[in-house]
Amino acid sequence: MTGVPASAAGRGPVAKAKAAPTVRPVSLWNIANILTMIRLLLVPAFVALMLASGGHDPAWRSFAWAAFTIAMITDLFDGELARRYNLVTDFGKIADPIADKAIMGAALVCLSALSDLPWWVTGVILARELGITLMRFWVIKHGVIPASRGGKLKTLAQGIAVGMYVLALTGPLATLRWWVMAVAVVLTVATGLDYVRQAVVLRRAGRAAAAEAAEASAARSAEMAAEVAEAGAEVEAGAEVEETGSAGVPGAERQ
Repeated sequence: MTGVPASAAGRGPVAKAKAAPTVRPVSLWNIANILTMIRLLLVPAFVALMLASGGHDPAWRSFAWAAFTIAMITDLFDGELARRYNLVTDFGKIADPIADKAIMGAALVCLSALSDLPWWVTGVILARELGITLMRFWVIKHGVIPASRGGKLKTLAQGIAVGMYVLALTGPLATLRWWVMAVAVVLTVATGLDYVRQAVVLRRAGRAAAAEAAEASAARSAEMAAEVAEAGAEVEAGAEVEETGSAGVPGAERQ
């Protein structure tokens, strides 16, 4: 007896290798995407509630505020759930930012149309959101601009300010909401400028890296070409030496 198991000595069945775990595809109907769909459906519902009875009825405005608040709350949870439980899908990547911009844009346009909010405020906020979205696509091949703390604070300030304007507030609360909106506008502009700076830096760094890679590739190609040319020269030199040696041997031409 050698003390070696039969399977190790080749006299028994060979143990099968453990199969690699299969990655299950993420279903479209997951909780994160469902929350995003709910937020998309809340947009037309919010507009209908906002404009009901001429748009200035406190009761209907309260219902519109409830719809807006639910939409903003779902915005806080769907992205976190998708990342935490690996529920990221192509639909979510596209629909989530669209839903965010849609509910905020609908609220701002309705408020301005009802003369509750100056149009320039709506224009500044929407221009910033649209511009940053386009800028992300502009630099996407060079990298991703992460959401900053200032950007998250901006979103929170916008949500609170717009929510206060949706409600039919009077007195000190009506004055307070003006100041909250002023803070939201300042954060909107400041974070927008910071995103522009990050995009320019990221694009320059990406183009510099691409240029360095191109130079390295060109240098490598030139080096390989030089090596090939050198090898060809050595082969030609060897052939000439062989021909010269053959010519110097007596009787070589008669063989």
